[in-house]
Amino acid sequence: MNELFTETILIAVLAATVRIATPLIFAALGELITERAGILNLGVEGTMLMAAFAGFAGSFATGSTWAGLLAAMLAGAMMAFLMVFMAATLKVEQVVTGLALNLLAAGMSLYLFKVYFETQSMPMTEVMPFMPIPYLADIPWLGPIMFQQKGLTYLAFLMVPAVWFFLYRTKWGLEIRVLGENPKVIDTKGMSVTLRQYGAVIMGGVLVGLGGAFVTIGSVVRFVPDITAGRGWLALVIVIAGNWRPSGILLAALVFAFLDALQLQIQGVGVDLPYQIFLALPYVMAVVLMVLKSRGGRSEQPGRLGIPYFRGER
Repeated sequence: MNELFTETILIAVLAATVRIATPLIFAALGELITERAGILNLGVEGTMLMAAFAGFAGSFATGSTWAGLLAAMLAGAMMAFLMVFMAATLKVEQVVTGLALNLLAAGMSLYLFKVYFETQSMPMTEVMPFMPIPYLADIPWLGPIMFQQKGLTYLAFLMVPAVWFFLYRTKWGLEIRVLGENPKVIDTKGMSVTLRQYGAVIMGGVLVGLGGAFVTIGSVVRFVPDITAGRGWLALVIVIAGNWRPSGILLAALVFAFLDALQLQIQGVGVDLPYQIFLALPYVMAVVLMVLKSRGGRSEQPGRLGIPYFRGER
C-alpha cells in the first residue's frame, strides 16, 4: 500500500481523476439543464452511448476528431429531441420514456456498429491529443494534474461556471428555472412552455453528447457495446448529490472520478484484495450519497420535475 503514497502515484491518480470526471461533468450539466426545465430524462445513459458511437463513427469515416465531435453532439441532440417530444408534446410518462430510450440506444448502437463496420475486424480511430497549456503545465503538482489534459477536459470545467451564469444570470436561464417550478407563469406571460422545454432539453442533450464523445474519441481508439458502462446513471446521481447546482455537480463528479481513479491505481500496484470491491466503490458511494441526501438538507430539486404541464391546469 505504501506505493500509493509516492508523489508520482498521487499525481497520476489526481490527473486521472480530472480525466475521468470529464464525461460525468458534461452529462450531469446537461441533465441539470434538462431537469431545471421540469423534464426528468432517465435516458442519459442511452444518449451518451449513441453519442459515443456517433463520435467514433464520424471520426472513423472522416479521419477527423472534430467531425466525430460534431456527430456526437448531433446524436445527443437527436436523442434529447426524442425525449422532449415524448415528454412535452405527447405527455408520455417520463420515467418510462427515459428507460425506453436507454433500451433503444443499446440495441441501435450495436446494430449500427455491426452494419457500418461489417468488414472491419477491430475498427480503430484517432483520439484527441493531450493539449498542455504553456507555462501552466510546468507548475509543480498543479501543472500535471490540471494543465496537461485534453481540450474537452478544459471545456468541461469551463462549462461549470458557464452553465451557472446561464441559469442564474440570464433571462433564458430564469425562464428555464421557472419551467421547473411553475410553468404556468411562463404560459400566462404569453410564452410557449413547450418551445422552451424543447430548447432546454436539446441544449442538455448536446452537453450529454460531448460526454459521450469523450468516452470514445477522447479516451480510447475503438467502440464496444455498452462502452459508457453506467456513466449516464452516475450522472443522474451526481445531479442529485450536487443538489441541482453546477458547483455541487463539479464536486460530486470529482468525488466519483477520484474513487474510480483510485481503484484503477490500486489494481495496478497489485493490492491483494478482490478487484471487484474496488470496481464497486463509485457505485457504493452513489448509494450512500443518495441515502444521505434523502435524510437532510434543503433540496434544490425543481418542484415540477417529471410532471407534464397542461394548459388551463390550476
